[in-house]
Amino acid sequence: MNTPTKLAILGCGKLSGIVVQALNSGLLPEYRLVGLLSRSRNSAEKMVQQLRGGNSDCRVCENQEELFSLNPDYIIEAASPAAMKNIALPALRRGISIISLSIGALADRVFYEEVHRTAAENNAKVHLVSGAIGGFDVLRTASLMGPCKASISTEKGPDSLKGTEVYSDSLHKERRRVFSGNAVQAIELFPTKVNVAVAASLASVGPENIEVSVTSTPEYLGDDHRIEISNSQVRTVIDVYSETAEIAGWSIVNTLRNLASPIVF
Repeated sequence: MNTPTKLAILGCGKLSGIVVQALNSGLLPEYRLVGLLSRSRNSAEKMVQQLRGGNSDCRVCENQEELFSLNPDYIIEAASPAAMKNIALPALRRGISIISLSIGALADRVFYEEVHRTAAENNAKVHLVSGAIGGFDVLRTASLMGPCKASISTEKGPDSLKGTEVYSDSLHKERRRVFSGNAVQAIELFPTKVNVAVAASLASVGPENIEVSVTSTPEYLGDDHRIEISNSQVRTVIDVYSETAEIAGWSIVNTLRNLASPIVF
């Protein structure tokens, strides 16, 4: 019997809970969860209590060093771009691969190059999951064919913009475009809310070159992301609506299944 691949999780919120759900239901039989690290120890302890079977001895860790000491093969990062920036390089130097939701961290070109170099030097990888969008395959394929143009437009409800400098009570009364620029500018303004824009840009024309817009619509529920890419031969539109963020958690599960499968989608 093959030895299970060891997983650790950084960030114990709802999206990580979906990975736990998948482990418990048998969707990820090739993996064993060995460690959790969260800003809130209480969240990590609650998550451990949900685990069953071979994962029930998972450890709640106090810091990164304790997490690294468990020698996971993969760390699932489901916390924030800041957390991704904090853990990526030390993990990669130890040969630990990362499965990341906080792709916005990689809009920083210097950090991106450091991650790329460190992963290559230590035989590790960073897997960027699709999160709330899709179509990475066609975006990358179109960009390989020659010069292309790419854009992503996002529609959100005003409540999802609370805590950002674009939010005001007036957004509850009128539909308004609150941002227009590129992915680098977008992630600076919305550090945790436009990871999808950075993901689409990295799969295509780069964070500085993709056109990004964010529109606020009163009483709008969920997020709608419309990505377009075109070159001299191809034009593709990818439109993904999600009522909740759950699709991002399930995209981690899909990535794990692909990593373990002899047939990869």
